[in-house]
Amino acid sequence: MPRKKKIRTEFRKDHQVRRRKNDLTRQFARDDHADDKLHRSERITGKGDLTRKRTIVGQEADPAGTGFGVLRDVAKSSLRGRVLSVHGLASIVQADDGREFRCAIRGLLKDLSTDLRHVVVAGDVVWLRPEAGNEGFIERVEPRQHIISRMSRGRQQILVSNVDQLIVVASAAEPNLKPNLIDRFLVEAERMRIEPVICINKIDLVDPADLMPLVGVYGQMGYRMMMVSAAANQGVDRLRRLIAGKESVVVGQSGVGKSSLLNAIEPELALRVGEVSRENEKGKHTTTVARLIPLRIGGFVVDTPGIRQFQLWDIVPEEVAGYYRDIRPYVSRCRFPDCTHTHEADCAVKDAVADGRLDARRYESYCHLCSGDEM
Repeated sequence: MPRKKKIRTEFRKDHQVRRRKNDLTRQFARDDHADDKLHRSERITGKGDLTRKRTIVGQEADPAGTGFGVLRDVAKSSLRGRVLSVHGLASIVQADDGREFRCAIRGLLKDLSTDLRHVVVAGDVVWLRPEAGNEGFIERVEPRQHIISRMSRGRQQILVSNVDQLIVVASAAEPNLKPNLIDRFLVEAERMRIEPVICINKIDLVDPADLMPLVGVYGQMGYRMMMVSAAANQGVDRLRRLIAGKESVVVGQSGVGKSSLLNAIEPELALRVGEVSRENEKGKHTTTVARLIPLRIGGFVVDTPGIRQFQLWDIVPEEVAGYYRDIRPYVSRCRFPDCTHTHEADCAVKDAVADGRLDARRYESYCHLCSGDEM
């Protein structure tokens, strides 16, 4: 176990109230310059009330895995648990012994400097200090594994953590299929090394043969494809076997039927579902927060709110081609080592598109993502 030590760490800029007095000039005049000079015992250091750094007892940590540069020490009476959902300032945590606690986040944890928009997310493994009435305080967040995150207001928004399978749900109709959104989820899965599954719901509303070209493109790249219908109970048994015993997260735009599929898999969940608008074919947000749901068939599943835009966090255009399974084999064949595959001559990627060896729509999706277009 890593040795605990005192660590000097940075806090948020506004982690404390302003302590400077606004009447310094009047005070200076009133004291008649009596304290104009520093006493010999006074020192100018970085440990005053206005500094953004503090000393914490704990362990050094990788900010990429935890969001923080330090893991704070916790008391022996603290309980280990898993965050089921986050509701504003309160989080529902299930302890390892099965008890559920409604927890607030300890002030020190909120004050630590971080790029994260939210300090605690569904799926986190945390340490909590229990209080009376099944309440408590979250003291520490353990390093995260396999997260799904996006950019939100210039900061990283983690949707869920500690999952091993990403179920990308799209709908064949009502709302219409968005292949470019699927591509972005696949890029995130490749980055985080999470097993992706593409699940097309509502196939009872269309002729399944119309979907075969798209299914074939993803299938040739090795992605697992599932054609299902929650309403007609088609393909539900196969999906149930796929998520049993695993920790999966279900993502997709509003109205594609994520909650309906989970209800079909396990009717006891009784998750809220909503109708798709007939006017604009957009779904309504019936799921408002990400929820980690223990399944009777074993494992967990995270039901997430509908996502209409998914802007990737901390990715540069030069990295994108490496996360497209179909583009990646051609990258090393380009004439220029820094080829962007958009305008250069002797580009193996563009040649593959022209020859029909690379799907044109997938290439356009790649170009949109490299240009920074939102989706």
